[in-house]
Amino acid sequence: MNTMTTTTTTTVLDASDVTMRFGGLTAVRSVSLTVNSGEIVGLIGPNGAGKTTFFNCLTGLYVPTEGKVSYKGTVLPPKPHLVTQAGIARTFQNIRLFANMTVLENVLVGRHTRTKEGLWSALLRGPGFKRAEKESKERAMELLEFTGLAAKADHLARNLPYGEQRKLEIARALASEPGLLLLDEPTAGMNPQETRAAEELIFAIRDMGIAVLVIEHDMRFIFNLCDRVACLVQGEKLVEGTPEVVQSDERVIAAYLGTPFEGAPGADELAEVEAAEAAAPSTNSRTEEAQ
Repeated sequence: MNTMTTTTTTTVLDASDVTMRFGGLTAVRSVSLTVNSGEIVGLIGPNGAGKTTFFNCLTGLYVPTEGKVSYKGTVLPPKPHLVTQAGIARTFQNIRLFANMTVLENVLVGRHTRTKEGLWSALLRGPGFKRAEKESKERAMELLEFTGLAAKADHLARNLPYGEQRKLEIARALASEPGLLLLDEPTAGMNPQETRAAEELIFAIRDMGIAVLVIEHDMRFIFNLCDRVACLVQGEKLVEGTPEVVQSDERVIAAYLGTPFEGAPGADELAEVEAAEAAAPSTNSRTEEAQ
């Protein structure tokens, strides 16, 4: 197991009693979780457990029905761009790159929350804009070097191998200069060599002083990577602790093997929550329209 290289225990993320309901269905129920600076924390659970819904509550895509989410002591606004501006960046389970833009351009998109030049400055292309543009390109190239993609800066994103597209997503997230990085299944679809490279990259990100919260189904990966792990089942936190504690908990084993345990949800309950999560994007769209 990995051990932290820093000794600070400053709380970066504090999610307190987060509940998310869709109509009469509860996808996340009273989940509390903290992430400290210098930590890599894992979030595991079977399909339909509410992991991605919880992530969406953390990043402003959903407004929690109950509870609150704070970043470095400040309650986060329920708007994704403001959450990013505050210092939280994320990647998605399904890769969301600008396929017809270059690798460098994709990373530059991630810099938009850290540039101060406005519309008129961009239109007039004055000294301030040119200086900011130069600084952004330099920082973007540093991140491509960090992720091993500098040699492909001018390649179209769609032409990258799958594992490198995942790296590019991470580089774009890092371009916003976050204090906390949320990774949603970063090794999904990767071969063992790519998975090992992703592990080393996440360790390097942590060593830069960036806290990491990661969802993953690869148990070997998550238990080797993380300092702490929390397991969600049916939208509730079942257990939280060191990898050794979590992987030996009989309730976690039962949840993954499909063996019923006391208090476990039935098949009908699980199907209802999965349906609610599948319908979540349209629900969120209506919420944002109303705002």
